[in-house]
Amino acid sequence: MSHSSINAGRLLAHIDELGAIGRDDQGRLTRLAASDTEKQGRDRLVAWLEAAGLDVVIDRIGNIFGLWQSEDNAGLPALMLGSHIDTVINAGIYDGCYGVLAGLEVIETLREQGFAPARPIAVAAFTNEEGVRYAPDMLGSLVHVGGIATEAALATVGTDGTTLGSELARIGYAGAVAPGALKPHAYVELHIEQGPVLERDATPIGAVENLQGISWQRIIIDGVANHAGTTPMAMRCDAGLAAARVGLFLRDHIARSNAPSVATVGTMRFEPDAINVIPSRAVFTVDLRDPDEERLQALENTLAGELRRIIAEEGVTVTVERLARFEPVTFDRAIVEVIETSASARGLKCRRMTSGAGHDAQMIARIAPAAMIFVPSRDGISHNPREHTAPADLVAGANVLLDVVSKIAGRP
Repeated sequence: MSHSSINAGRLLAHIDELGAIGRDDQGRLTRLAASDTEKQGRDRLVAWLEAAGLDVVIDRIGNIFGLWQSEDNAGLPALMLGSHIDTVINAGIYDGCYGVLAGLEVIETLREQGFAPARPIAVAAFTNEEGVRYAPDMLGSLVHVGGIATEAALATVGTDGTTLGSELARIGYAGAVAPGALKPHAYVELHIEQGPVLERDATPIGAVENLQGISWQRIIIDGVANHAGTTPMAMRCDAGLAAARVGLFLRDHIARSNAPSVATVGTMRFEPDAINVIPSRAVFTVDLRDPDEERLQALENTLAGELRRIIAEEGVTVTVERLARFEPVTFDRAIVEVIETSASARGLKCRRMTSGAGHDAQMIARIAPAAMIFVPSRDGISHNPREHTAPADLVAGANVLLDVVSKIAGRP
């Protein structure tokens, strides 16, 4: 059976061109949300959307949509594709960008083939998915589904003291459209896996059936600063030691539990931050994830119990601040099955899998059927300049997306 295909050269060229935007003088790629470098990426994306004949819609939170609609289907909920184009610091070129540009490529291919969709098709680039400059992550899609008020999101203060709303206005991407005005009929996000499973199993396509729940906490431990040389170990109130205990506890607890939970202490700083002073304060973050809500809650409770034990044994005080909390997501079974059958029809091995990372798809799943397609990541590396997916895998994923979109958008 023959299949139509996307324009591989055009897709790969777009990925490379966007990947060159935001490089510093050492070649490092950084496009933080609403920054000058992200503006350059947004400008390029909008130019491509317009060149493809799409209607460009920008909402108040800065989400960008390229909309393909006709007189026959205007006003119907759209089949939505996409991801994000903001990056982490010193990033790779595929995370998020691949999903946006593949969505654009699918629309361009269908238009060129004379495909007449029964409903509009839109490609989205959501604001601040990474959450590096503004918290929480996936902010644009969260606003889109009504998970946080637009005004509250626009007032978010970034790591550099700026506010998201003022920065969107400064770079020209504070749109006038109310977030959520573009209603999704369904949402499909194509993404690199960012993990090692597909490569390990020599499987080119992942049909993502669920996504881990995420719990982010900031923990502040206060002790007593004192001289590192004259204070006996048994007489210390050491905030640094207490913080170290948390990381070790989480690793050992999860190893004993034999559960798929993961825990990460991703940031940590001490005060007064001197080599010869016992830390009086430790401020650090804990990232907990599990695809099962009950296990995630149990892990949160176990951490809380360990913090109480540390307070009693180390004589410190502890303050916990919740930064973000997202429940696990189960994606739409029907769309997952369409992904599987589309891959099979092209002779591509496919496996169902769980996403360990957060994605805009988990937000859109609150209001519409949603699912994700994964392609392999070399060595499982992402959020890193070494992030790489083979061109053949990028093209294969986009072709599966093409087939999925044809099936879903071809139905009234």
